[in-house]
Amino acid sequence: MRGTLRNFGLKVGVISTAGYDARIRHLVESFPKLAAIVEPLLPVRRVMRQQLATLHKMLLDTVRHDPVCRRFMTAPGVGPVVALTYRASVDQPHRFVHSRAVGAHAGLTPKRHQSGETDYDGGISKCGDTMLRAMLYEAAQSMLTHSKKWSWLKAWGMRVAQRRGMRRAIVAVARRLAVILHRMWVDGTDFRWSNSSGAVAPAA
Repeated sequence: MRGTLRNFGLKVGVISTAGYDARIRHLVESFPKLAAIVEPLLPVRRVMRQQLATLHKMLLDTVRHDPVCRRFMTAPGVGPVVALTYRASVDQPHRFVHSRAVGAHAGLTPKRHQSGETDYDGGISKCGDTMLRAMLYEAAQSMLTHSKKWSWLKAWGMRVAQRRGMRRAIVAVARRLAVILHRMWVDGTDFRWSNSSGAVAPAA
């Protein structure tokens, strides 16, 4: 609806959920044909939001009763959606002999360019599980740009950002997070926030 209204120069702006319908109706009250298009979409949006809330509650209930997901959520940036996505994607942790292989499974490892005397790493491969890659990226981005809680992993990511830029740092943290979560799963341990406790994960 926002996109449709924007085509007519009408901007919804920042509005609360409770005031959304009234805002839309106010914008289109002088445009009867546009109102005829938008009005049927409002109850559809309302039902979709209700169903989304129901599904989200189901997800939270699933995570709440899953010890593996609860363990994942001790890591910074990892919430219920990221935890459940990781669990479902990896499925059986022991099918990965090395924790660092999960990074490749998510398409977060660099592409290798080799030809004659040329040998260098390019951007990430983007092969593998797209949803898992997106969730790990989101978790890393949340940790580096939104979370105020400090950890050795965030400190490591910020050092990467200083050298190579924030975007590459987010990818690097996402890759390392994939490794750390696998190690936590295999070892049955929670995330350790300080290096002093021997929590350094293998390099991704």
